Amino acid sequence: MELNCVQFLENKTILVTGATGFLAKVFVEKILRVQPNVKKLYLLVRASNDEAATKRLRTEVFEKDLFKVLRENLGDEKLNRLLYDKVVSVPGDIATDEQLGMNDSNLIERMQKEIDIVVNVAATTNFDERYDVGLEINAFGALNILNFAKKCVRAQLLLHVSTAYVCGEKPGFLPENLIFLEDIRNEDGLRLDINFERELMKERLKELKEQDCSEEDITLAMKELGMERAKLHGWPNTYVFTKSMGEMLLGNHKENLPLVIIRPTMITSTFSEPFPGWIEGLRTVDSVIIAFGKGVLKCFLVDVNSVCDMIPVDMVANAMITAAATHAGGSKVHMVYHVGSSHQNPVTFGEIHEIAVRYFTKNPLRSRNGSLITVSKLRFISSMALFSFYMTLRYKLPLQLLKLIDIIYPWRKGDKYGDKNRKIELAMRLVELYEPYVLFKGIFDDRNTKSLCANQKEEESKNSEKMMFDFDPKVINWGDYLTTIHIPGLITHVLKR
Repeated sequence: MELNCVQFLENKTILVTGATGFLAKVFVEKILRVQPNVKKLYLLVRASNDEAATKRLRTEVFEKDLFKVLRENLGDEKLNRLLYDKVVSVPGDIATDEQLGMNDSNLIERMQKEIDIVVNVAATTNFDERYDVGLEINAFGALNILNFAKKCVRAQLLLHVSTAYVCGEKPGFLPENLIFLEDIRNEDGLRLDINFERELMKERLKELKEQDCSEEDITLAMKELGMERAKLHGWPNTYVFTKSMGEMLLGNHKENLPLVIIRPTMITSTFSEPFPGWIEGLRTVDSVIIAFGKGVLKCFLVDVNSVCDMIPVDMVANAMITAAATHAGGSKVHMVYHVGSSHQNPVTFGEIHEIAVRYFTKNPLRSRNGSLITVSKLRFISSMALFSFYMTLRYKLPLQLLKLIDIIYPWRKGDKYGDKNRKIELAMRLVELYEPYVLFKGIFDDRNTKSLCANQKEEESKNSEKMMFDFDPKVINWGDYLTTIHIPGLITHVLKR
């Protein structure tokens, strides 16, 4: 068991899928910053050829503000040399086949000879994704990654990033348990058959195409099918259902390959590295925070006493590296780590609201005409039935939720989806999608993660004065983090103000 993460990364060859995603690029940046003597990083991105893959990595990863510390430390010339020497852009798609959509046989052969660690971060995270897309990426894409990893003769570990919410809507204390396919039965006692789900999806897709449906109608029908199948088997949406199936397929087919599953909760902006507050896009509760700050949200469906389980992205990356260093090459490894805060350092939605009120009262945003926006406390409604009644009674749906929709889905001028009826439809769908999380009653047990973190702290205390791979949620002061790091980060990196 290896615990010194910096030493572990030295001379390692690592494949990372989903390399242009938020978490993956933080993971890659951390490795390059702390261990420039990593042997090689193969970064798989969806692209048609080498040139397109290289361009995507340059524009969507290495030119981002995230890399400014590395750039300042090394200078442009040395950083470019480091990227040239260590990074290989790989055009591919995990949903395609066991070759991950790669066409270069020489590259495939080289990768399978060299790769030590496979890290799967690729996923579609849309709650109501098309069922065909969700299945092929989150479920069978994970299986493709596993089968590719098995062909890597030096492979010591497959580290797969899932989500803590594969638990569905279960309340109470949620242990870091594996999900076994044979244990999944719906209310009628019907067992889940993943291959049947795939065939059902393909048959429905074939029917829609034979009926000459438009792409828009096919998309809507496949989204509805995903939500229908998810709810039939006990999950609230297509995203967590397909991620759960991915875990089950990995567990059933892993054989002797060491497997670690990282289950983060809601991932937020960087806590400290490479600098505090870096974020891309509106994530988790961020859309509500920004809508509130803009003064367009007066009420929302939420239980103020429910815990909002958040964890900074750099802590997730640190947990990933530490878990890889700990378990690489281990025999019969099949470990799960919940990476979150609800057990050791919980913060409720009500507390987040109070923090946001204080922040935007002291630091108001400006409207388009330059005037300061005054915020007032939200009206919280704790059940879907009461929320629907309130919206209908007060005629607030077009006023409140449509403005929130405008923030989450910025409409292009002349976009037919920007009409009022479409916004109302999206608004109600948004509330339904968020309902399981804003009313969530679960607390994620993290004893595995806590033990991993404690061992890492002990190891680092022997060799360094500074924690380089900290992921202890107890160090987060939520009031300070939200007001001095996270919300300013949203304003700087998302709102660009």
